[in-house]
Amino acid sequence: MNKAIRQEIFERFRAENPHPTTELNFRSPFELLIAVLLSAQATDVGVNKATEKLFAAADTPQAMLDLGLEGVMSYTQTIGLYKTKSKHIMQTCRILLERHNGEVPADREALEALPGVGRKTANVVLNTAFGMPVMAVDTHIFRVSNRTRIAPGKNVREVEDKLMRFIPKEFLMDAHHWLILHGRYTCKALKPQCGGCLIQDLCEYPAKLIP
Repeated sequence: MNKAIRQEIFERFRAENPHPTTELNFRSPFELLIAVLLSAQATDVGVNKATEKLFAAADTPQAMLDLGLEGVMSYTQTIGLYKTKSKHIMQTCRILLERHNGEVPADREALEALPGVGRKTANVVLNTAFGMPVMAVDTHIFRVSNRTRIAPGKNVREVEDKLMRFIPKEFLMDAHHWLILHGRYTCKALKPQCGGCLIQDLCEYPAKLIP
């Protein structure tokens, strides 16, 4: 795939959705961090249902600690791996208070030092909460990047690095959201909706192979 085609792909994404954002509900960097921590192997819809009540009860690190582990788990128990995730939330809140004055750091190294926070989670927070042009590669973006050949790679880091190199700079800020939404609703894993795809004519995935 050449530069001109990638340019056209993201021109179309922008025209269709000029201001994309996450489907996780949040009102602060802290709430986004907690929502993303809970979102692994869970749907955004499921996370939003849990955090609506959780954030009403605790929307700061101190308030979350005041709930206690059992209190947090009472709100997160509908989410997969909730016990481990809830422990990470408590540990993270303590670190935020002890090392960062209760604020979420706008720094990758500091974010990745938080329990349960890997590179992908850090990138989501840096991009969505702090407006940094970074790329969080999840299963949807990995699939879309390889299937379309926008940025093929054998692992998520390879895909991330290629996306950062190949996507025109003017689109980098919003590219994460466009690609994840495209993978979630159009370029699905089992039944890609090629017939209604915005970039079908630019994609290198052979539609004839779709079962």
